[in-house]
Amino acid sequence: MSEKLFGTDSLLVLAQWLAAIFVLLIITLIVSVGVMYVVDKTQNKHTIRRNYPVVGRFRYIFERMGEFMRQYFFAMDREEMPFNRAQRSWVYRAAKNSDRNVAFGSTRDLTRTGTIIFSNAPYPPLAEQAAAPEPVLIGPYCETPYSPISYFHISGMSYGALSPVAVKSLSQGAAKAGCWMNTGEGGLSPYHLMGHCDIVFQMGTAKFGVRDKEGRLDENRLAELGRHDNVKMFEIKLSQGAKPGKGGILPGVKVNEEIAQIRGIEVGKDAISPNRHPEISNNEELLDFIGKVRRITGKPTGFKFVMGDPSWIDELIDSILTRGVESAPDFITLDSADGGTGAAPQPLMDYVGLKVSESLPVLIDKLTEAGLHGRVRVIVSGKMITPADVAWAIAMGADFVTSARGFMFSLGCIQAMQCNKNTCPTGVTTDDPKLMKGLDPTDKCERVANYHKYMEYGVNIIAHSCGVTDPRQLNRRHARVIKPDGESISLAERYPLPPARRR
Repeated sequence: MSEKLFGTDSLLVLAQWLAAIFVLLIITLIVSVGVMYVVDKTQNKHTIRRNYPVVGRFRYIFERMGEFMRQYFFAMDREEMPFNRAQRSWVYRAAKNSDRNVAFGSTRDLTRTGTIIFSNAPYPPLAEQAAAPEPVLIGPYCETPYSPISYFHISGMSYGALSPVAVKSLSQGAAKAGCWMNTGEGGLSPYHLMGHCDIVFQMGTAKFGVRDKEGRLDENRLAELGRHDNVKMFEIKLSQGAKPGKGGILPGVKVNEEIAQIRGIEVGKDAISPNRHPEISNNEELLDFIGKVRRITGKPTGFKFVMGDPSWIDELIDSILTRGVESAPDFITLDSADGGTGAAPQPLMDYVGLKVSESLPVLIDKLTEAGLHGRVRVIVSGKMITPADVAWAIAMGADFVTSARGFMFSLGCIQAMQCNKNTCPTGVTTDDPKLMKGLDPTDKCERVANYHKYMEYGVNIIAHSCGVTDPRQLNRRHARVIKPDGESISLAERYPLPPARRR
């Protein structure tokens, strides 16, 4: 009997406590609404909140949540920008080594102008006829040339823009995959070296990692990097896809002590690079600077840029031919105007520069006509995250393809569009320890390697369907593009290669 009463009394006490808590919550809610009402009616910065106090606040909540709701509930598989669900899903499945086959039919619009399709051969090679890719020589006039085998690599992403665990995962994954990793303009960090992969050191306009206290090139530091076994090439960044004509931007909230030490800058201050290298204001100075870096390091040296006026390439080629082919850059990295970055002004991201669909044929044709394609290797980047993208670039004449956001997706990036806020929910572009905790390098490096593996496997499938045994044998005859009338035309007809000029 006493136990029963004890149980009843306990339930009564619990009910009283719950009732008290409920009343307290109601009172707190009423007081909060009252405070918000007064604040909204008396402030003068937000018209909606002043005209519709309290209720108007939901507008900002819905605006913030809208991009996530559209991504998961409203947008069709092929509608989103910058990458749609179909593209991201393929990368996720490849990285996880999941089933990459689809059923019932393609959801891709094959009638849209500019759509690329590949021409299958009547007698494709058998599986046993597949050829292993051959090494491609970069920098024949260098003291230490570089001959990578893979044609797909990790594009420039700086430590600071990316979290240390993300950089470590990429480094270890690149080593497993046998591809290079570009440092981005943030300097060479210990995390880049943890996987012992091949490294391309990118030198941005601020010379992060190779600068003195005044921001000028530190030749001793550059020579030290040149002696590093893992550093295979040096890339001088003139511009990048998302912000041509504007230097890199790393918000001060991301500049911690380690990043500041690696870059040679102050803690907590925005790292904003100059719009261009102070030493380079014309073609002659560009070739001089390339030659200087190549001489100091002994490694292949080239530059990265986004094409604007194509006539500039003619002027640069004339300067090279006047000096001699030895003076040419060992490679040119062509970025697309729809490239990505952690932070960029929207006018530049939306309106400046040419996409690689237009600029790559121009660059290849001009180098071919001058007899420089082969001496100058072409690396292309910009939204190429699926096998079809890479196969198209190789067919157009690119020697190598690099991707940044594709490898970010392989790490688990969900396109949250918060790269510049230090609030990346997947730990890829943040140094917040709580957010980085979910990114396990042991698992993610495997996903990076898987993505690379199945990317090349997918390109091989396309190449074999076109009748060649190695993707590097793809050319413009193997792909077609949809015209405005809905019919397709061969890329060889749309972009006929010019004959090499006599020298």
